[in-house]
Amino acid sequence: MLPKSDKAMDENIKVLFIGDIVGEPGYQILEDCLCDIISKYKIDFVIANAENISDGAGMLKRDVERLLKLPINTLTGGNHTFDKIQFNTFLDESNNILRPNNYPPGVFGKGYATFSIENKNCSICVINLLGRLYMRPNDCPFRSFDKVYNIIGNTAKIIIVDFHAETTSEKYAFAWYVDGRASAVLGTHTHIQTADEKILPKGTAYITDVGMTGPYDSVIGLEKLTSIRKFIYGTPQKHEVSKNDVHIAAVILTIDSVSGKSLKIERLFYP
Repeated sequence: MLPKSDKAMDENIKVLFIGDIVGEPGYQILEDCLCDIISKYKIDFVIANAENISDGAGMLKRDVERLLKLPINTLTGGNHTFDKIQFNTFLDESNNILRPNNYPPGVFGKGYATFSIENKNCSICVINLLGRLYMRPNDCPFRSFDKVYNIIGNTAKIIIVDFHAETTSEKYAFAWYVDGRASAVLGTHTHIQTADEKILPKGTAYITDVGMTGPYDSVIGLEKLTSIRKFIYGTPQKHEVSKNDVHIAAVILTIDSVSGKSLKIERLFYP
């Protein structure tokens, strides 16, 4: 039998959540560095937001298949999930790609999934949700979470929510709403890593935005001049991903697999 301290460590799960991957630069840095990060931090499960993987907006089959050949267990999306219409049917075919669960019924793909964690006697449920403030209309993310939570019951104590939303207030309100039910609420979408990571009183880890995995010599991943012209002229501009000053933005969660409560949340910005 393991000593008590070792047994407690064995019951802890370490989850790496990677913030919005932008284009080829985001892919390349993960290809180069992800295995080393997993080894260094002893990661058990990897989640990545990939809604910007294909040319900075949307997903294509070729790009998500390359990501899933890396040690990534599941990909989440957001408001750009359906930007590449040819990707829609592949969403139905894949078990490892999620789109926001609060799209209307009948939309391609699925918004949550439960996975077994290799070498650990537990499961993890990943839920993707989309905020409503300053977004296109969609169903209520609060009620959408309730429905999923009631469905999964005790099949997964660990529940990770990718909450893809514009405003801090909506993300915070949601985190308080699910405190003690979700293991973590991790904000995505705004591409800038925030410094407000915390564990809420009932055991839910929270951060307003995990940040962007991609080029920082940019305007949230896009070429600076293109973005500047868009604001100056108010007209559409060519969508171009920048290439320089590439970083991985992520968080590392330590979670008690028995209770599903988070014990620690740590920001990662590499290099």
